[in-house]
Amino acid sequence: MSQPAARDARSAGAHVSTPGARLQLGLRENLEQFTLLAALTLGVGLVVGAERVVVPALAGSVFHVVSFLATLSFIISFGVVKALLNLVAGRLADRVGRKPVLLAGWLVALPIPFMIIFAPSWSWAVAANVLLGMNQGFAWTMTVTSKIDLVGPRDRGFAMGINEFSGYLGVSLGGFTGGALAGAYGLRVAPFVFVLSVILVSLLASWLLIHETLPFTRLETKQRQPAAADPATPQPPLRTVFALTTWGDRALAAASQAGLVEKFTDTLAWGLFPLYFASQGLDLVTIGALVAIYTGSWAVLQIYTGRLTDRIGRKWPIAGGMWLAAGGIALVAASHTLAGWMAGALLMGGGMALLYPTLLAAVSDVAHPRWRGASLGVYRLWRDSGYAIGGLAIGLVADAFGLLDGFWFCAALMALSGLAVALLMYETQPARRTVHPAWERDPRLQ
Repeated sequence: MSQPAARDARSAGAHVSTPGARLQLGLRENLEQFTLLAALTLGVGLVVGAERVVVPALAGSVFHVVSFLATLSFIISFGVVKALLNLVAGRLADRVGRKPVLLAGWLVALPIPFMIIFAPSWSWAVAANVLLGMNQGFAWTMTVTSKIDLVGPRDRGFAMGINEFSGYLGVSLGGFTGGALAGAYGLRVAPFVFVLSVILVSLLASWLLIHETLPFTRLETKQRQPAAADPATPQPPLRTVFALTTWGDRALAAASQAGLVEKFTDTLAWGLFPLYFASQGLDLVTIGALVAIYTGSWAVLQIYTGRLTDRIGRKWPIAGGMWLAAGGIALVAASHTLAGWMAGALLMGGGMALLYPTLLAAVSDVAHPRWRGASLGVYRLWRDSGYAIGGLAIGLVADAFGLLDGFWFCAALMALSGLAVALLMYETQPARRTVHPAWERDPRLQ
């Protein structure tokens, strides 16, 4: 490692498994830290999963909210904040390191359970979800970015599969646990005592056990471009990275629009599944189980789909996942039995498992390690804007035409977005890529 890189590693507080050991890229070489980061991603998922089942139920039964758009306002607030903080977190992490941003994510989560337990009105739940968006924007973003730093390019798809498996396993378990606790002990207290315990454990683990991974990006830069400029070179302007990720490179642009649209599906499952299934006479425990089928299949299958895309490429798993999820939504809307709803939720989860980690891996494939955090932040800005845009659009459609029309609207958009990926995206997996990324022609991004 060069002298500047070594100084950067020390200043960032980098640690490896033994004192004085050399940094090495790879999953096996960094298994302990990778596992700890996966456990933290699980924690983020547990927090949001418990809210997925309980908060929509609070809207109607406790706060008497009747409009679908008003009900989805807590997801809209979450999406706006998370999307903006994804951008801030990515840029900030490239400058000051991953660990400080991770700690900030857990600190802002501490008031969430108290705000909901003692909420006198629905606006308090909406405000709590603003903090939840901050937690996700900082904490989940940093667990993703840190894992990418550790593994290097060889196992990136597999690493993203493990990361998203951990997070959505947490969402699934959190949803089931939240529903079970709410059904047994009431909506307000027991589910959010569980949430508070997860937040406290995750905050302590982030502070005491997690090490800084920013030096690994400098090591990857040196390995990728041995004759490159000093890795401490100033970051390219954020507006340049924003433009490239949004429209300047067709693979990144295709990923950004697909990320935005796929969040319509998650908004639907989060905000309207509990309301729809309750209107069909299902209890909270059964609703929690249905939501868990969607998120659980998404979680488990990502272990395999992430590894698969390292072998076969990224483009067609993304397009195919969009189409499969669209089919699952249509099946839920068309069914009138528990078996049909379960099958639809399973198809939705399978589609999300194909596309979700693969989109992150595709962006990471294309972006230069030196500004990869910023590019991922831009992608995640657009992706999580889908919560806000999707909440508005689906809520307006459902209020104007009926709840199930919101389902059909979402299915149609997913199918069209998959078509856009098929037409626009080039294959990004490094071993299979034949198109040079657009940034290679821009000296500011070298």
